[in-house]
Amino acid sequence: MGLQIIPYNTKFDIVGKKNIIFSILIAVAVLCLGSIFIQGFNYGIDFKGGLLLEIRTHESITDIAKLRADLSSVVMGEVTLQEFGSPNDILIRVERQPGGDEEQLTALAKIKDKLGTSVDYRRVETVGPKVSADLIRNGIYAVLWALVAMLAYIWFRFEWQFGVCSFITLAHDSLIVLGLFALFQLEFNETTIIAVLITVTYSINDTVVIYDRIRENLRKFKKLPLGELINLSINETLSRTILTSTTTLLSLLGLYFFGGPVIAAFSLPIIVGITAGTISSITVSAPLLLHTGLRAEKRSED
Repeated sequence: MGLQIIPYNTKFDIVGKKNIIFSILIAVAVLCLGSIFIQGFNYGIDFKGGLLLEIRTHESITDIAKLRADLSSVVMGEVTLQEFGSPNDILIRVERQPGGDEEQLTALAKIKDKLGTSVDYRRVETVGPKVSADLIRNGIYAVLWALVAMLAYIWFRFEWQFGVCSFITLAHDSLIVLGLFALFQLEFNETTIIAVLITVTYSINDTVVIYDRIRENLRKFKKLPLGELINLSINETLSRTILTSTTTLLSLLGLYFFGGPVIAAFSLPIIVGITAGTISSITVSAPLLLHTGLRAEKRSED
């Protein structure tokens, strides 16, 4: 017999507590929306624009943190360094400097002077405000189209009630991740969009498992009240949901604590997103079906 964290015969009354759960999650959603509209996002280089340099050093760089500090001393704003390919290849991103093109060229000259002559410049680009605005718009489109695609899939795979409830759940999960960045003023960059999309993907995975069990039980227990049937389905899949999420979170926690600052910044929103997605799959996506007239339609069909 496999590992069973949650006993198979559990009888948690999720549906009975749905009003309390919904109230808490609505309050969290309002807090996140308020943070987004009042504080806004702390946009990173990807959205603000700036300088992008791809360099190859003659010798491997052993202390990335020192190089970052050296470059930060000659320019204003954020400086990020990323290794790619070999240890000699470094991608440098510098936040757009206050002023126009002349200030950007001055900053570029200071960076080159600080790096010295022992590097080869493979690529030097200036990311302007227009490109940044396009990136913001495309990021919004990516998230919206992902939600719409999930709605269409669930609608086709199950029924419209399941599609609508999953859409509401996924939108809530995405809002929590975005609210995290606004509330704590974490750097909002292209990896944020990736974190939101991962959250949506993971959340729908857990939701589909529960929905599939609900559909099976609708055929098996035709006279069972819908609230009891949903509770039964949630409890039957609870161990699988918790085990899957726990193993994923353990891996992400390892990346967060031991992967360094860059990996940690990427892992944190995914940790929050997967946690939110798991909770909402259990406590929101299924109980919402009670408000869609699902059982009434099923009875009319039968």
